Amino acid sequence: MPITKGYQKLVAEAMAEVTTYSVAEVQARLNDAAVQVVDIRDIRELTDGTVLNAFHAPRGMLEFWVDPASPYHKPIFADESKEFILFCGAGWRSALAAKALQDMGMTNVAHIDGGWADWVKQGAPTETLEQQKARRKPKA
Repeated sequence: MPITKGYQKLVAEAMAEVTTYSVAEVQARLNDAAVQVVDIRDIRELTDGTVLNAFHAPRGMLEFWVDPASPYHKPIFADESKEFILFCGAGWRSALAAKALQDMGMTNVAHIDGGWADWVKQGAPTETLEQQKARRKPKA
């Protein structure tokens, strides 16, 4: 069966409908309590690290984690005071994911143009998974 709408068309349509931020725009807001950066990459993609203070929500579970009616719901996504800024490897999956969340009714969602690749290329702050785990570990 022929593909009638390829990934490029899907991504272009999503990009036309979602808020897209540059790496510099997101980097300037990293310390803003109203922003939660969300890494939607597969767990295997995290070996090189992630954006500083990012929350990992794998693309395959995102809609389930966001929906309060889902048995997999994560309370972090219920915080309507936050803007959730998604990123993936290159900005394609995050555009599609942001569009899906908008289709679910979220208005506080955006994504990073160029994704992880541009984040690293521009020297924006990152952390390893070990650093992230240590930072999140409760103080004794």
